Amino acid sequence: MASSLDHNPPNANRHITSGGSDWLWAVFAIMLLSDLVMVFLTFRRARGTRLFHQIAVIVLTTATISYFSMGSDLGATPITAQFQRGGAGTRQIWYVRYIQWFITLPLLLLELLLATGLSLSDIFTTMFMAWVFVVCGLVGALVVSSFKWGYFVLGCMALFYIWFVLLGHGPRSTFAAGGVVRSGYVRSSGFLSFLLLLYPIAWGLSEGGNLLSPNGEMIFYGILDLLAGPVFLFLFLWGLRSVDYTTFGLASGKYNDTYGAGGAGYGNGVSGATGPGMTTRGAGAHGATGATTGTAAPGVGVGPHAGGVGPHAGGVGPLSGGVGPLAGGVGNNGVGAGSNVV
Repeated sequence: MASSLDHNPPNANRHITSGGSDWLWAVFAIMLLSDLVMVFLTFRRARGTRLFHQIAVIVLTTATISYFSMGSDLGATPITAQFQRGGAGTRQIWYVRYIQWFITLPLLLLELLLATGLSLSDIFTTMFMAWVFVVCGLVGALVVSSFKWGYFVLGCMALFYIWFVLLGHGPRSTFAAGGVVRSGYVRSSGFLSFLLLLYPIAWGLSEGGNLLSPNGEMIFYGILDLLAGPVFLFLFLWGLRSVDYTTFGLASGKYNDTYGAGGAGYGNGVSGATGPGMTTRGAGAHGATGATTGTAAPGVGVGPHAGGVGPHAGGVGPLSGGVGPLAGGVGNNGVGAGSNVV
């Protein structure tokens, strides 16, 4: 049976072998299976409570595509190694892996930090540092000279910031979901921080120092990606299985399972129907009811003597003013702007 390398020959002197390609296909299969399971678990949850699972789906889908590319021996470019080892002048640098990390690492941090009480600005800055970490790794891998280590140091500085937020700032924030989520966060952040420590080591041994063979590089990174992907995500989501999702304040108000029912969402209703924190609007025809989008006081709707917009009345309140030729103002029998008001 022909391997992927027969269809897509390597483009560098030091490259993966058929054994390395087989390992990448195995990781691809695990990522794909994990992705399908996560999609299934996502649709088992009620609408409006799927955010953490949907982030996991994005991470696993991206990793699946990346490992399909690498297993096919695609997504790499030959770069002259700074340290000539293994009797080769050029080494495969897998830029498709950095595209994967550029998408997945910030999302892993978002998944974790949304469970804390950190502000959105803190979370976004941490995600930005993840982008810096990945981009510095990619640029450093593509640089032939010793200046690659300058990018390595800059990337590690961004990693220190990520560690500070995960291990220092995050645990001291307020956890609205309670102590169960706090303890789960501490375990998960420690696990992810340890894995992030190993990525620069793998980089220094492979793209940086050219010590590991491309096959060894694939094994090292593959294990890390499996631990930071499926293993981390399933364990983290398992810890949230019994937590009330509303405590995170992340439920969507635009669409949920009660859509169109009883004034709890958007839909047609009668004047005075109840619904949280909204108002009633309508047209000025006698007896016509407006489109109810939430709470309104009884009597506030549409009619000749009630609130709304019409020829004889308007505004808010029974027999009160607004916009119209015979009434105006705001209040009960109030005085405002109109042609025939007192």
